[in-house]
Amino acid sequence: MTKILADTSRCVGAGQCVLTDPDAFDQDEDEGLVIVLAPEPSDEAALERARRAALICPSQALSLAE
Repeated sequence: MTKILADTSRCVGAGQCVLTDPDAFDQDEDEGLVIVLAPEPSDEAALERARRAALICPSQALSLAE
């Protein structure tokens, strides 16, 4: 199973992940840092959105682990 990992120490709060998949990602209200709502993509489409979010993250705070 693939897991979505977020390094909040690298996150800059750009919100690209939330725009890419609002069902899997959110931002905290204090600093705008990423919150992973769905750490395990439920299907292939969700996995593809997670890959896209990790790819476009400007701070490279997201990664996927098999």
